[in-house]
Amino acid sequence: MGFKQHIPNMVTLLNLFSGCIALIFAVHGNFVLAAFFVFLGIFFDFFDGLLARVLKAQSPLGIQLDSLADLITSGVVPGIIMLKLIALSVGVNDFVTFDDSWTATMKWTTVKVSYVPLIGLLIPLASAYRLARFNLDEDQQSYFKGLPVPANTLLILSLPLILEYQNNDIMNAIIINKWFLIGLTLLSCYLLNSNIKLFALKFKDWSFKSNATRYIFLILSLVALIILKFAAIPFIVLLYIILSLLDIKNINQPI
Repeated sequence: MGFKQHIPNMVTLLNLFSGCIALIFAVHGNFVLAAFFVFLGIFFDFFDGLLARVLKAQSPLGIQLDSLADLITSGVVPGIIMLKLIALSVGVNDFVTFDDSWTATMKWTTVKVSYVPLIGLLIPLASAYRLARFNLDEDQQSYFKGLPVPANTLLILSLPLILEYQNNDIMNAIIINKWFLIGLTLLSCYLLNSNIKLFALKFKDWSFKSNATRYIFLILSLVALIILKFAAIPFIVLLYIILSLLDIKNINQPI
């Protein structure tokens, strides 16, 4: 195998590296830097696939490596962030507290666990299942079956970014409501593994007729981002699902 065959895999490892850094920041509650490195990882995730196609370097190893990297960047990190948000919503600092003295660390009785925030960890589980299904499903060449893991990650990451930068009392009250967060977690897990067919942002040509849904989606998404900023991301995910349902006849056509 020549050197160029390894280039996409090296970019995939940059995705994994970015995800590991994001995970460290997420565990320590720095959601802004966690989001930055997740966005960087998602960029590498897009770029490795593009490189693989351009260099004609697709391989079974690359497919598996890509999913392993995505599990960390777009599975575990949003799960930790949701755990932290749910912990905030129920008024605890984290899901677990303990006496950190030397003698206390050796006893389970000093550990206090809040179980409600652990619901957020359903996201990594659902993401892992979705990625495994994707690797085995040969039909998902021109469309996705269920919400792609990176799209779900952007949805979850938008929540702390809205809290940090939007400064809107109504949106803040909704986001830090535990029932909203629990409901969104369960909904995202369902969407990840649903059988809803969603269009892929792959263009077989640049004509508007062949790609009307994609162009409309991109234009409306750009307008929403300009107007609503981070609050546009949930709207964009909803728009993605609605446009896919409206364009179901064209989704099955090969690209």
